[in-house]
Amino acid sequence: MAKKTGVLLWVDLEMTGLSPEEDKILEVAGIATDWDLQELETFTAVVKVDEALMRRRMVGEFWEKNRASRDALMAQNADGQSAIAVEKALLDFVERNFDGTVYLAGNSIHQDRKFIEREWPELNKRLHYRMLDVSAWKIYFEGALHTHFVKPEEHRALDDIRGSIEELKCYLKKIS
Repeated sequence: MAKKTGVLLWVDLEMTGLSPEEDKILEVAGIATDWDLQELETFTAVVKVDEALMRRRMVGEFWEKNRASRDALMAQNADGQSAIAVEKALLDFVERNFDGTVYLAGNSIHQDRKFIEREWPELNKRLHYRMLDVSAWKIYFEGALHTHFVKPEEHRALDDIRGSIEELKCYLKKIS
């Protein structure tokens, strides 16, 4: 059996909103990378969510600015799977790519982690308590070094992860 070389599990979630108590995960993407930030494998899934909840929670300024993303997320909902099925598929993805420690990585990943803790407890158990959060790098580089990285704001999970990886690569080039 080939050695599993994943060390960072990049995750991005698209949710109906930002409240783990009231909102639900709609879409998840994951990318397993090595320490050189090279993609090893990708994962995407749609979680089927109650349509009434979507209509009730996906309102307001953010969703008005991002209508195309909202409409695409709502349209794909019919093809979604249960949260339990998606969690199982994610655990299989982790098993294929990681030995031992699994560090969660992403932009503002602490917010995604709150949803993972609530909706996918078995996946949460598999994740290390330490996380690589690109937004912490952003704060430092913008504040101290006046370096601004403009990431495309697609608000679609897989594209957002790739943008986060590119952002971290940009910051790492500045210090190497």
